[in-house]
Amino acid sequence: MHITFNAFSFARNKLKEQGIPCVNVAREIDEGTSAQDFIDELELSKKYVEAVFINGTVMPKDTVLHEGDRIALLPPGTPGSYRLILGIKEMGER
Repeated sequence: MHITFNAFSFARNKLKEQGIPCVNVAREIDEGTSAQDFIDELELSKKYVEAVFINGTVMPKDTVLHEGDRIALLPPGTPGSYRLILGIKEMGER
């Protein structure tokens, strides 16, 4: 099955160091692969991926990917108010 993959900021830099394309790249993955499985396959630790966007929405990392999904990896460091707007952090969460 195919997905389209992007990484941003530090995650993008880390993948480029490893020679892994990460800007609007078509990737083939196995059926039943979760976002976390995909992150693990890329060998990215938690310090490189704080949030996962699937089809433009922040989703839990255990979300199973489907044919045609667009996935983007966002590293830590997104400024405060944007974290709320993007859905990375809920109001009142510390």
